[in-house]
Amino acid sequence: MNTPASIIPALRVAETDDIDLVADIVAEAFEDLDVIRFLVPQQTRRWSVSRAWYRLYIAHAIGGAGQVVVTEDHSAAAVWFDRTRPFTEPDQYSEQLVKLAGDALPRFRHLDAQMDAHHPTDPHWHLLFLAVRPPRQNHGLGARLLAHTHARLDADGIPAYLEATSPQNQRLYHRHGYTDMTPPTIEITDSIPLYRMWRPAGTD
Repeated sequence: MNTPASIIPALRVAETDDIDLVADIVAEAFEDLDVIRFLVPQQTRRWSVSRAWYRLYIAHAIGGAGQVVVTEDHSAAAVWFDRTRPFTEPDQYSEQLVKLAGDALPRFRHLDAQMDAHHPTDPHWHLLFLAVRPPRQNHGLGARLLAHTHARLDADGIPAYLEATSPQNQRLYHRHGYTDMTPPTIEITDSIPLYRMWRPAGTD
């Protein structure tokens, strides 16, 4: 679907039939992120390996662990997890990760361990992926997706947490009520940080 850049499409909650669609959106949006290049250095494998990994989490969120919101034009999606209750991994996550990652497995395990070690313990919703296909970036879709879920979280008095992947994204989230945490970063490598950010309810 092609949508003019000036039009913000409607949103809907993704369902099981949307799992592959959302995996495609995230894979396209994230292919050039530094952290994804770290996980899968081989460009020829990056799309397929990372997409399979995203798909595990997307299916888990849609299956009841959280919520996935997608634009009607299939250009953007937000993948949230409900961390107001005990966290669960995707079904058979360890086994599935071994199958999909191949020789990248130690890097995926390193990322998982670092993110788990730095995850806040207070009840919240976790924005794991906010993805916009490159042709539609910088047209307000990410902001629209954030506002959609923030409104519900605010009504319920629930804070939100995320790991921004760059200073540019960090600035976007600052504009939507997120603040830097202590410690402010997760050092995936010496040159690849993730930025820990927290949004109290009602701060947009």
